[in-house]
Parts: sequence; structure tokens; C-alpha cells
Amino acid sequence: MTQQPQLTRGIGLLGGMAVNVGNIIGTGVFLKSRVMTCNLGDPWWVLTVWLVAGLLALAGALCYAEICAMLPESGGDYIYMNRAYGRLTSFAFGWTVFAIMKTGSQAALAVGFAIFLNVALGGQLEALQFVLPAGLHIGGLSVVALTVLWLVTAANCVSVAASGNTAAMLTLIKVGIVLAVAVTAFLFGHGDWAHLSTSGATGSCEGVAASARGGVGGVGAAMLGALWAYDGWNNVAPLSGEVRDPQRNLPRMFLGGIFAVIALYVAVNLAYFYVLTPQQIASVSAQSSVATEVIKMFVGPAAVSLVAVALMFSSMGSLHASVLANSRVPFAMARDGLFFRSLAKVSPRSRVPVRAVLAQALWASVLTLSGSYDTLTDSVVFASWLFYGLAAGSLFIFRRTLADAVRPYRAWGYPIVPAIFILLTVALLIASFIAAPRQALIGLGLIAAGLPFYFYWTRRSRAP
Repeated sequence: MTQQPQLTRGIGLLGGMAVNVGNIIGTGVFLKSRVMTCNLGDPWWVLTVWLVAGLLALAGALCYAEICAMLPESGGDYIYMNRAYGRLTSFAFGWTVFAIMKTGSQAALAVGFAIFLNVALGGQLEALQFVLPAGLHIGGLSVVALTVLWLVTAANCVSVAASGNTAAMLTLIKVGIVLAVAVTAFLFGHGDWAHLSTSGATGSCEGVAASARGGVGGVGAAMLGALWAYDGWNNVAPLSGEVRDPQRNLPRMFLGGIFAVIALYVAVNLAYFYVLTPQQIASVSAQSSVATEVIKMFVGPAAVSLVAVALMFSSMGSLHASVLANSRVPFAMARDGLFFRSLAKVSPRSRVPVRAVLAQALWASVLTLSGSYDTLTDSVVFASWLFYGLAAGSLFIFRRTLADAVRPYRAWGYPIVPAIFILLTVALLIASFIAAPRQALIGLGLIAAGLPFYFYWTRRSRAP
């Protein structure tokens, strides 16, 4: 009997760390500071929330580092939830990842790339219209979004080592861009540290609800914004089965990546407040970004195009990291008989689950053209953190059920730090449900929508 081709461990330390950092750093660091200044007013509070949100992500990364090093298998959270809670919970996670959580994010990143390219080109893409053979019309933005999505998908079908190297290159560019914004602001911004002692409470705060300005509501809104900017801190987990020397490298990938991002986020926000007053930051137009206004101080109108190009690279880097890592979830589901069986095939040439990568891109393309991804992804923030909490909770279960397993790394601060992460996750879920019950219920509804498919595939996998 011919042995089926298997995945290979082709991702090194730099490539794996790049997947995490590349997925975390998207557009949040460029766009969220304005809203957070409106939420909190005081720049020191803004910096504190950036730091606290990063430490919360670090607490989650500590949990994942132990679990991943102990169970270095492709599929990440899907594998842990299967072992800890059973097939139904793991399927619910995998279904949500494929249906909207990650494919919707990929659609949004691809469209974001097209929008930023359009800005850099002075709006020329927006005017383009293409007529398809069936008489259908498609805009230039959609064509660019689909093109970049499929180019990234094709790149991820070559080999996992090549994908890791590409992730490293794109991440280095992104980190360089963020550092360049911070460094040039300090060198040429002619700022004043006295800005840190003033307030942004009187800023115009375009589009920011009054209920999210000041008080508990403001702190909660700012924390949600910062956590959104840190999302993706666990993105290397699905690739655990393809990491070289996983027991040694996986903890370094998680912890090194999150420490690097915390330092970058705090540094660039310090630069913002050094160059601009909090009131100026809070008054930035919702159609612009704080980074654009900072760079305008010493570059002029060209800052709009420069920041648009920076956001293009940032979107592409996040898209590449997401396509690479999250395609392993439907692959793991298919291997367990809980998804289309053909997606469990590994290419004998590239040793990549090419069919799973292509299926993910196909569904992300549908979401891109439908334009529904924004509404849906807003609704799965609740579901995302529900699964993060369950994955972290599996650490306590494995300490009991797999007490004799080899643990190359043990989570620092156990059980206190993991317990704090879980408690804060529960608090975040409760706050999200109270603040936006409709979105939370839609998120739960999306999870429940997978139940008929679960029962179908479960019955099919049991058939002779």
C-alpha cells in the first residue's frame, strides 16, 4: 500500500515568529489610537491600555506555549479542544474558523489592500468597472482584492518553508514601517513631551459614541480596540505540526512575537503623542489616520500616499500569515472525518495541504464579493474570545488528564496567570454581550449553524 504524503517540519524560529507578528500587526496600530484617545482622554491611560491589552495577550500566549509544545500537531486549537472537550466543541471551533472567523478576516484584508492601493493611486481603481461574460459587472476594487487573495494563496501552495520565508520577509517590512513611523516622528516631528500631560477630551471625536467617551464605557471600548489590534497572537498554533524542533521553538515563537509587538505598539503611540497633542489626535478625521497626520508634519501631502502604501504592505503581510496558518484547521477537520475528506490530502510535491488552502481561498472569495464579511466578522469577536478562553482552559484539563506527558515548557505563573486570563476573558464576553447583544447572538448563531453539518459528517465518518 502506497503511503500518503505527510506534512513536513519546514518552519524555523524566524518564520514561525513572523507568522505571529505578521498576523498581529495589521491596521490597528495606525487607526485605533484616535478612537482610544477619544475613549480615554488622557494619553497615559491610552498607553496603559495598550500595555494591559498586550499583557492579556501575553497571558494567553503563555498558555498556548505550553499546550503547543506538548501537542505539536497541525490544527492548533482544533486539536486541543478535541482532546479536552470532545469532537463537538472542536468542530464548532473549526466550523467558525472556516465559515467566517478567519475567511472573513482574509476577505477584509484583501479588500483593505485594494482600498489602500486606491488611495495611493488617487482614487483611480474606484472608477474602474469590468463586464464579465455573463453580463455581470465587477468593480476595480473587487478585482484587485481577489487578485491579491489568490496570489497569496498560490504562494502558500509552494512549500511550507517558502511560505515561512515569505512571512518573515513581509513581517520584517511591516516592522520596519512601524519603526520608521516612530523613529522619524521622534527625529523630525519637533514635538513636545508636555503633550502627555494634556487631555483629548475636547477633541471632535468624529463617529465615536458619547457612551464610549470617558468612564467605564470608555475604558471598555478602548480595551476592545486594543485587543482587536493584538488579535492573531495565537496564529502560529495551527502550524505546530510543521515547525522544526517544536518543543524548543514554539514557546519562543509565542513569547518573542508578543513581546516584540507590545514594544512596537507602545513606542509608536508614544511617538504619536510626542508630535501631536491628544486634542489633535482626537480630532483626526475618521477617513484619515493618526500616522498620516504625524507624517504630514514633516513630509506634507505625500504622507497620504506613503501611509496608504504602508497599510497595503501591512494588509498583505497579515493576509499571507492568515492564509498560511488557518488553512491547517479545515485540513485537521477533514483528517478526522469532520469536513470534506478531500481536504485532508497533502501534495506529494510541496507537502502542503493544497486542497484545504484552495478551499479556504474559494470561500474567502465568496465573502469578498458578497461584501457581508464586515457585519459577520463584527459578530464573531464574541465567538473568538469564547474559543480563546476554552483553549486556555484546556491547560488545566491537560495538567490533570495528561499529567505524565512530556512538557518541554511550563506556563509561567501557573495556575494564577492562566486563571487571570480566563477570568478576564469571561469578563470580556459578559461585557460584549451586554454592550452588543445582537452581535453576540449572531456569533452564537453562526456557531449553531454548523450543527447540522456536524451530525452529517459524524454519521458519515462512522459509516463502513
